[in-house]
Amino acid sequence: MKNILNITFTGLVVLSMSLTVSAQKSAKFGHINANDLLTIMPERDTAEAKLKSFAQELELQLTKMSGEYEKKYTDYQQNVNVMNEVVRASKEEEIMELQKRIQDFQQKAQTSLQQKEAKLMEPLIDKAKKAIKDVAAENGYTYVFDSSVGALIHYPDGDDLLPLVKKKLGLTQ
Repeated sequence: MKNILNITFTGLVVLSMSLTVSAQKSAKFGHINANDLLTIMPERDTAEAKLKSFAQELELQLTKMSGEYEKKYTDYQQNVNVMNEVVRASKEEEIMELQKRIQDFQQKAQTSLQQKEAKLMEPLIDKAKKAIKDVAAENGYTYVFDSSVGALIHYPDGDDLLPLVKKKLGLTQ
């Protein structure tokens, strides 16, 4: 009976060790700097050009509003001594409303610019993610870390997937 228990126990230990070894062998780690990948993708240039154009439109509108503000404020300063109280109060209110509109526009423009950037970059990011997942699956990687976010400081046993993903996307840079 003791012999059977010893053989069973030994069998369980050997089985456990072999499972541990096979589990360790099956885990394959890799890393990629996703920012480097996104930087060299040609679609990024198109997205950045569209974003720059959009930002210039917003800047042009802000410049027009600021010019209108400066003109009204300068006119007010030059004529404040000759205005009656009602006209002066009306001009001050008009200038303050314009100043508020400018501030509101700046806030809305900033939000709009961020949304536009997210919308333009989303297809690019999705394409990169898909390529990374495909390369990881094709090459047997269990985990792939993005080294561009700074969350991973040391990765001695991992492989850099950037060359493989660049090849997958047909990028030569």
